[in-house]
Amino acid sequence: MRATLQSALLAGTILASFTGLPAAAAMAAPVDPAAPAATEAAPADAAADDEQGLGDIIVTAQKIEQRLTDVPITISAVSGQRIRDLGVTDLDELSNYIPGLNIQEQSANNPGIVIRGITSDSGSAQQGPRVTLYYNGVDISRSRGSYQGIYDLERVEVIKGPQATLFGTASAIGAISLTSARPREGTEGMLSIGYGNFDQKQLSGYFNAGNGKIGGRVAFEWRKRDGYVENLAPNQDDLYAQDNLGVRGSIRFTPSDVLTIDLIGTYDRQRNSGTPFISRALPTTDGPGNPFGRAFLGGSPLSGQVLGKDELGLDRNVYDLNLSATYELSDNWSLTTVNGYRQFDSLEVFDADGSAAWYLEFAEEARGWQFNHELRLSYTSDTFRGFAGWNYFHEDGSQRVPFSTEEGTYIQCATRTLVPGLPCIAANGTVSAAQATAIRTGGLFTRIPYSSVFENRGRNDQYSLFADATFIPTPALEITAGLRYLFERRRSGYLSVVPNSVLSGAPLIPGQINTGGQEFSAKDTFDAWLPRVNVLYRVSPNINLFATVSKGRRSPVLQVDAQRVAGVVQRRLQNVSEETVWNYEAGIKGSAGIFSGALGVYLQEYQDFQVSITENGVNITRSAGNASNLGVELELQAKPTEWLTLFGNVGYIDGGIDNDPANGRFAGNRFRLQPEWQGAAGFTIDAPIGEGMRFFLTPSVTYRSRIFFELPNNPAISQGAVTLINARGGVSFADKRYEIAAFIRNATNKDYLLDAGNTGGGFGIPTFIPAEPRFYGIQATARF
Repeated sequence: MRATLQSALLAGTILASFTGLPAAAAMAAPVDPAAPAATEAAPADAAADDEQGLGDIIVTAQKIEQRLTDVPITISAVSGQRIRDLGVTDLDELSNYIPGLNIQEQSANNPGIVIRGITSDSGSAQQGPRVTLYYNGVDISRSRGSYQGIYDLERVEVIKGPQATLFGTASAIGAISLTSARPREGTEGMLSIGYGNFDQKQLSGYFNAGNGKIGGRVAFEWRKRDGYVENLAPNQDDLYAQDNLGVRGSIRFTPSDVLTIDLIGTYDRQRNSGTPFISRALPTTDGPGNPFGRAFLGGSPLSGQVLGKDELGLDRNVYDLNLSATYELSDNWSLTTVNGYRQFDSLEVFDADGSAAWYLEFAEEARGWQFNHELRLSYTSDTFRGFAGWNYFHEDGSQRVPFSTEEGTYIQCATRTLVPGLPCIAANGTVSAAQATAIRTGGLFTRIPYSSVFENRGRNDQYSLFADATFIPTPALEITAGLRYLFERRRSGYLSVVPNSVLSGAPLIPGQINTGGQEFSAKDTFDAWLPRVNVLYRVSPNINLFATVSKGRRSPVLQVDAQRVAGVVQRRLQNVSEETVWNYEAGIKGSAGIFSGALGVYLQEYQDFQVSITENGVNITRSAGNASNLGVELELQAKPTEWLTLFGNVGYIDGGIDNDPANGRFAGNRFRLQPEWQGAAGFTIDAPIGEGMRFFLTPSVTYRSRIFFELPNNPAISQGAVTLINARGGVSFADKRYEIAAFIRNATNKDYLLDAGNTGGGFGIPTFIPAEPRFYGIQATARF
């Protein structure tokens, strides 16, 4: 272990002292000890959540509607109204306000979701995810299909620590649950339009109509902006431009008081320009490479023919259909089924060398579909509640990666040996290596195009049985025990077309093997038992204590590619052991007077921690050995008046690969994207100013300490501490029917990195991605 449990408890004491709260003020919303443990109220209206304390938000993490305070696990919840107050438009922005959560959206095709410093961002179809992303109760964790717009949501719940009986095998370290707003009785709607710098345009809204039997709701969001990184290449757009569209249709059918059926269809699409992978080592016509300056990413002149798209950028489509139903069998018994189908296709073309050279030009074409079915029988009474059921999950996906380069340019830039003394790119930005082919062949060829492709495939079936029971021997005590049995059938495939180089007579990228288009495959079955035990104790009507022990698991990897043995190309199968984690945590939730919040301390111990590294241009998985996490999380809210709410949170993590010689080169390293400290603070003013008008304002500041972008850690491939200031404010009138607001994000225009290393790092030339600059704009909203 990198620290002791005593030090964690000391850190928790320090944090509690920092808040200035007396010990009795620690946490939970007021609780009637005689009331049932689970609150069977209707879901809270999103517009009213800003009137509640932190612990009063209604969540469904335990498959039943409960106040946040009454859930005996560490969970953060953000209402749809709070998301609007903060001016948040993407999950990565939202993660700044949730301790222990960090989301890196390198692109909509490759989000890195980090909970408590553990990330899950591998795009390989052969590898299972580590973080479960749930959309309306269905697992959408496959990274290339997981990006989801956060418009017209009822709430977002972030559940920390493995909770297998609640969220299945992919929740090895936690889950993020997105719940969209459901149709309700009455007729209402909203329309919002906005404009900002970088020619930002935003149009969103919803229309709802319903009665006691049937209701419908249509919501949409369209966002478009210019790229914020100027691209000097004449044949390419500026980088990181966005054109995102999301449309959701929902139908709620309630034929009787005991049956509710929801049907939700969603379409999301992105048409975004290229990701700014910028090299510091290779200059541009502006001078030395600068991640915060102008880039020169020229791509491949054969991009349309070889990579599938003429310009750098992302084309992505996601189709999602969700059908759920709840039937109240009696006052105590209910039956719920949740079913989902999700399909995605994406093509992203990127310049991995980060320069004007026709050197490392790649695309990634990812396709997949998923199906989920769950049936759950639940029972609830004053002294016992529980559920049991089964789940079936199927996914079928592929990741195809074509590559384009010019042979002389590649060899000269990679080795400097084809023409001694000739640089890859001259100091004035000229691509000197483009002359290498002509020089080496004596003018016989001026350029020799080269292309290759590899593809990994995965088809997985998971069957599970689960049961979870909560005993309530007294109104003050709840004891929960749950178990999931998992059986999975996994199949992996790999194929490649890797021709030999004209100049060298061998594959251009050393180590790549040509299967000639033949697919090599492997299949196997695995099973596991995943338990959890939780205890909730009500010290008083205002204070709840909780403790939990749970086990998480990331699936084994059937890693299939190719090798050459005695001159013959054969399958290479590398079995990467399952990753397991035991999670121990304890905390306190509640409220006192104007304060509400939660404090938690956790310890996580990993075996066979899986890491992704790049070898020969291909991402592969390795076991880094044992690892651990020790951390503290604190969330606070204060409401001194009806018109003022103050909020703040902080998270501390001491974690990483254990400093054990058996863990090799990974020993002692922090996890990728794991900050030691992360926090946010701000306040919301929503005050009447007369004649039906109100003034509102939510300024906030977020902080994150240094993060490393790769394992093993390298200070040159990292980002130091970052503090950002954001705000949204304006006026509403006609009793909140109309609203005019202004927003600003990254108000100080802080230069910082979103990511570094990337594919180029696997070839010895890491690239750097600049994060968002200052964004500002105005919005007008009408409700009817």
